[in-house]
Amino acid sequence: MTDSKRLLWQQQADGSGADGQTRAAVVSLLVDEGPMTASDIAERLGISAAGVRRHLDILTDGGDVELAPAGFNKGGRGRPAKWFQLAPAGRGKLRHAYDDLAGAAIRSLRDVAGQAAVEKFARDRVDGLVAGVAPVSESGSVIATVEQISAALTGAGYAADVREVGAGVQMCQHHCPVAHVAAEFPELCEAETAAFTELLGTHVQRLATIANGDCVCSTHVPVHRPADVAEPQNVLDPKATSQPVVADNPDGKVPR
Repeated sequence: MTDSKRLLWQQQADGSGADGQTRAAVVSLLVDEGPMTASDIAERLGISAAGVRRHLDILTDGGDVELAPAGFNKGGRGRPAKWFQLAPAGRGKLRHAYDDLAGAAIRSLRDVAGQAAVEKFARDRVDGLVAGVAPVSESGSVIATVEQISAALTGAGYAADVREVGAGVQMCQHHCPVAHVAAEFPELCEAETAAFTELLGTHVQRLATIANGDCVCSTHVPVHRPADVAEPQNVLDPKATSQPVVADNPDGKVPR
């Protein structure tokens, strides 16, 4: 078990009993996987769904867990399943010891080298995260590149996914390993948005961020851009509709 994972368990477990450890395991899954149903959690932990619901009720009553938006309901027969996600209060308890050190290091960087150095650091960091992602100019598809970005972020601990929303897609990051640092240094979030925009070749809109207290980092990506829509060709002059059709005049002359 890593130091950060051990700290997470210590923060969420109520005492050293089995119940506290189970609740810590539930929280750990929600951090790593994003929204889940009680049945999914039960299957992953190898315990009964009823037992999981009891722990979810306790975590919900304590403000650490909440119901996910209705969009996570996958449909199907029967009553829609409830999807649970980590609430802002619960996420706030996951602060790692190295956050203070990281914040101090960036503050020192800004003091010594200026704001531009902080912005370069933030950009270099996100460029490293998405180094293996093919831009749209290579992948040939906005959605394909979004999915590659999502996979890269998930591999870095952001628990990202992609869903269709209206005339585009929305990429959601259900966890942010640097949320507490990004709350002080929004340059980290701004660098992500800039990198996504360059890779996708279109303007993306950041709708929410964990650093600002939201439950997820949400980015809207338009799929059908105005420039991609072909303009109609050979449009007739509206006045021409009042003239007789050439087919009605075998000699090809327009009557006067």
